[in-house]
Amino acid sequence: MAAERIDTRLLEELTEQSQDLNSDALRITRGALTDFGQETEPAGRRWWRRGGVLAGVAGAAALFGSARAFAATATADDIMALQTAASLENLAVSVYQTAATLPFIKDGNKTVAAFIAKTTEQHQAHAKAFNSAATQAGGKAQTGPDPKYKAVVDQTLPTIKGPADVVKLAITLEDVAAQTYTKNVAQVSNADLRKLFASVAPVEAQHRATLLAVQALLAGNAADLITIPVDPAKLPAAAGSVGFPDAFYPTKDASPISEGAVK
Repeated sequence: MAAERIDTRLLEELTEQSQDLNSDALRITRGALTDFGQETEPAGRRWWRRGGVLAGVAGAAALFGSARAFAATATADDIMALQTAASLENLAVSVYQTAATLPFIKDGNKTVAAFIAKTTEQHQAHAKAFNSAATQAGGKAQTGPDPKYKAVVDQTLPTIKGPADVVKLAITLEDVAAQTYTKNVAQVSNADLRKLFASVAPVEAQHRATLLAVQALLAGNAADLITIPVDPAKLPAAAGSVGFPDAFYPTKDASPISEGAVK
C-alpha cells in the first residue's frame, strides 16, 4: 500500500490562516458591538451625538419613532441567548484556568500550556462581548457558568489524570459553544447580534479543531509533534483532516437560549 502523503503547502497555509482567524473575528465582534450599541442607544443621546437639529412637531415625531425602534431592537430571547453565551464562556474560562494549574499542564508540553493561556484570554473577551451586548439590550450581565455543562465539568474534573483528559473536556465545551453560536445566528432578531454570534462561532470551532488534532497526536504517542510553528512534514496524514470532521458545522447539540439565562 502506498504511503499517504500530506500537502504541506496547504497545511502551512491553513496554519497561517488559523492564526489570523481570531484577530479577524475580534475585529468583527468589536464592530458589531459598536453598531449594536449605537442602535440601542437611547434616542436623545444618539441624536446629540450625531449633532442633528430637530425642532417642533417633526423633531418630536422623529425622537418618538427612534425610541420605539430602540424598544424593539432586542427581544427577551436575544437577551437570554447572549446571557447563555456568556455562561458558556464563563465556564470555559474556569475550566481552562483550572487546567493551567495542573502539574502535567503547567510543567508539561509548552505548546499545550500556551494554547490554554491564549484560549483563556479569548474566552474572557467573548464573555465580555456577550455581556456588553446583553446589558446594552437592557438585560443583566451573566457572571455565572452554564448550569448544564457545569454539572458535566464537576463530574469530570475529579477523574482527570492527564493532558488527554483535559483536552477531551475542552473539546466538549468548545463544541457546544460553536454549535450554540452557530444556531444563535438564526435565532436572534438583530443583524448586529447575528454578526456578533457569527464572528465568535468560528473561533470556538477553531479551538475545537486544534484540540482534536492535539487529541489525535496524544493518542498516537506523538506529543513531541505538538509544536508551534507546526512542522507539516513530520505530521501523520490524519492530522490534516481529523480537526475538520464536519463539512457543515452541526447544531443538534446547541444549548437552548434559556439554558444559561440570568434567573
